[in-house]
Amino acid sequence: MGNSNRPTWDEYFLKLAMLASERSTCPRMHCGCVFVKDRFVLATGYNGSLPGHPHCEDVGCLVVDNHCVRTNHAEINALTQAANHGVNIKGATAYITNMSCTTCAKALIAAGIIRVVVFSDFHDTLATQFYTGSGVEIVKLDMPDRMIKYDIEKYSSAKKTDKSK
Repeated sequence: MGNSNRPTWDEYFLKLAMLASERSTCPRMHCGCVFVKDRFVLATGYNGSLPGHPHCEDVGCLVVDNHCVRTNHAEINALTQAANHGVNIKGATAYITNMSCTTCAKALIAAGIIRVVVFSDFHDTLATQFYTGSGVEIVKLDMPDRMIKYDIEKYSSAKKTDKSK
């Protein structure tokens, strides 16, 4: 008998993308991206400023044509993480909190992503058109539960740490 509270694989990886988005530094959008292949996390990313550069939340957004250009998007940061660690993402699924912008969609298509799972749309994007035209499967789900369900009191083998020592 299964646990009805157990998330599906798609929900699980979308929740990981939501968790990654908590590192975002642009107040206009918090986005997370997780690349997965064979139920194995390959790389993660969130939207944020270039390494060593100031964050939007500290100095403000740099908006051009209604887009903040101070940050790299979550998909680009996940791609660079994969590249920096020699991880091949060809054939992987991208779990993204928000539909890609046009540029990120083109980058994921070129990198070989074959499936995108997402729960929120993005303004002014041709991503759906490009994904569909390239044979990338798009799965739109409801946003997963935002709560992490971990009941330490309920688990007989778990014990709270004593932070006072």
